[in-house]
Formats: sequence, structure tokens, C-alpha cells
Amino acid sequence: MSTPPYSTIALDVDTWDLTVDANGNIAVNTPPLAVAQDVASAIRTFEGEVYYDTSQGIPYWTKVLGKLPPSSLLIEMMNSEAKARVDGVSSVQTVISGFTDRATTGTVYIVDDNNVSSSVTF
Repeated sequence: MSTPPYSTIALDVDTWDLTVDANGNIAVNTPPLAVAQDVASAIRTFEGEVYYDTSQGIPYWTKVLGKLPPSSLLIEMMNSEAKARVDGVSSVQTVISGFTDRATTGTVYIVDDNNVSSSVTF
């Protein structure tokens, strides 16, 4: 099943802030980049942070930070949040590549409903 194309406001990958296009307008991303960016946003969201739907997000405060959970639990939380919150995600696989200075790094591999693959690092 194919999902209709959609766009999302483009965010700078380093600052996670708005960017502008060549004409000075707020830049937008379209699939597959839009899907990858929305997955990145979903896994960066703390549970309770979205005030209009506090069920969104990963329970970083209660189950991750200061707890040192197994990487399999963190992977499952990220995969579940990406599939549940981002329209058009057919499958997602998170690979954690390291823990440095109390930061987790890795890559999320995404296949959308149109069978287009993309990835995003964190």
C-alpha cells in the first residue's frame, strides 16, 4: 500500500533548528528524507514532552537516563516509537554503534510504505 507524499519542515542536522531554502523560505523535506527526519524526531522525543499528547515519546527519564538499560530495550523502544508515530514507516531497524561520554550513537534504518530505504544517525 502506498502512502501519499507528504512534507515536513526541514531541520538542520546539527542544530535541529529551522532552515531556509535558496529563496529564503522555510525549507521543507519530502520523502524519503521527510520520513527519516520524522523518525529522528520521534526517537528524540521524551515521554510527556509533547503537551497535547503526553503518551508520545520514549520514557528516557524513567527507564533510560541513569538506569543503564540493556541496549535491546533501548532499540525496542526506538523501533516501536518510530513505527507507531511516523506515517509511512513499513519497517525500522535500530543499530547502536557506541556509548561515548554518556551519549548513545547509532543508526536507524527505515523502509517506507513505498519500499524506499533511508537511514538516520543519532
